[in-house]
Order: sequence, then C-alpha cells, then structure tokens
Amino acid sequence: MLNPPVLDACCGSRMFWFDKADGRALFVDKRREVLADPDGRAIVIAPDVLADFTCLPFADDTFSLVVFDPPHTFAGPNSLTAKKYGRLEAGWREQITQGFAECFRVLHPGGTLIFKWNEHRVPIKTVLSMTPEKPLFGQRVGATAKTHWIVFMKAGEHLA
Repeated sequence: MLNPPVLDACCGSRMFWFDKADGRALFVDKRREVLADPDGRAIVIAPDVLADFTCLPFADDTFSLVVFDPPHTFAGPNSLTAKKYGRLEAGWREQITQGFAECFRVLHPGGTLIFKWNEHRVPIKTVLSMTPEKPLFGQRVGATAKTHWIVFMKAGEHLA
C-alpha cells in the first residue's frame, strides 16, 4: 500500500499493535534502536519513517486515522521505562502541544485521532488543555485506571 490510511506518530516498539507489521499503518518515531529488557527479550524500535512527532514530514490532510501515544514519564534517560517508551524532557509542554497540532494537521477532515496518555506524572486534564480540539469520548484502563484512550474527530465541512 503506497499511502497507508493510518499513522502512528510515535510508535516506539509498537506494543499495543496486534500486528506490528500492519501494512495499513505508517510507523513513525524519532529513534531507531534495539534494546534488551531484563528478561533478555529484544525491544525493537524500527519506524518506517524516522521523524519527530512535533514536525511530521507529511502533507496536510494525509491520513484517515492518527494514533498519538507520546512519552508520559520523566524517568531517567537510562531507565528501562524511558528506553521503552521515551521520556518527557525540558519543554515537554510545548512538545505535546506541537504534537497535537501536527497530528491534527496531517489528519483528513472528519478523520479520527486516537490519543493515549498515562497519568503517571501529568494529569489528563493538563494534557487535554494543550489542544483546542474537543475530544469525543475516552476510556480509563489499567490496574490503577491511569491510562486513558481518548478519541477525537477532526472538524471538516460536514463536522464544523
């Protein structure tokens, strides 16, 4: 498929994907590496496109669905959590704000954005204030109910 309809804007090791090689998606991350977890299993971060979610190299209105699962922790740079998921650094508020803007920019009018966030350190209310877009609905999951999956729909001619 030349133009996959789905963009994963910061794929990491594609942990929540049922098929980590799903041809309907284009996988983007700012790093490419293979790490080992303490059990010796490989953590493979192998994006199709090497790019930062704050500056996506795609035209406006390119994708039908965008998945945005940015880093959510301030863990140290050498921690396994930071290696697996990435980490928030100085300027993180601006990065998340720009990430939202970029994800909505490359999304078709009427397209869907799936946003995933864990409230480990930053409340979801704080993060949602970083975009002017209004979410449709969401769900808390996990043992502590701190992970949120939130669905947005980009305004378009019929959705304005």
